[in-house]
Amino acid sequence: MENTAFIALGSNIGNRYDNMAKAIQILTNHPGIQLVNKSSIYETDPIGYEDQDLFLNMVIEIKTVLNANELLDTCLKTEQELGRKREIRWGPRTIDLDILTFNHENIETEKLIVPHPRMLERAFVMIPLFEINPDIHISGMKKPLRACMVELQDKEGVRIWKQKNGEGGFEPIES
Repeated sequence: MENTAFIALGSNIGNRYDNMAKAIQILTNHPGIQLVNKSSIYETDPIGYEDQDLFLNMVIEIKTVLNANELLDTCLKTEQELGRKREIRWGPRTIDLDILTFNHENIETEKLIVPHPRMLERAFVMIPLFEINPDIHISGMKKPLRACMVELQDKEGVRIWKQKNGEGGFEPIES
């Protein structure tokens, strides 16, 4: 597996946890994708279109033999398989899969922009990404990730929901 990618997952329709677990399962059942790491799961306030339920969000790291466009097609197919409908911008969704980074490449096509153009503004992406790789180098970013985390807005809208334990599974958070 020659390529490394970080993918953000989000869900706020139906069983949010199951939606994300199924998405990871579908992705990693692909013979060209291997799961390397995953963040804890965070419950987050909606951004943009706010009249909707809370999201669950996380980030996974994968290794893949797919190129960036093939990975995007696989993510879109996974979203479709899990019932994703694109009706309202930033609206409710069963699953959302966004490629955050692909190796250290800058990619700009009609279908794909990497690094993800709004990732540095989104606490629900940056907090789980920082959790699994605080030293990641994001192409085109002038500051280290740690400095970006200090300046990040809306951190209070991102709350731990299921803590990742040492074996790669999750532990419930006591309320």
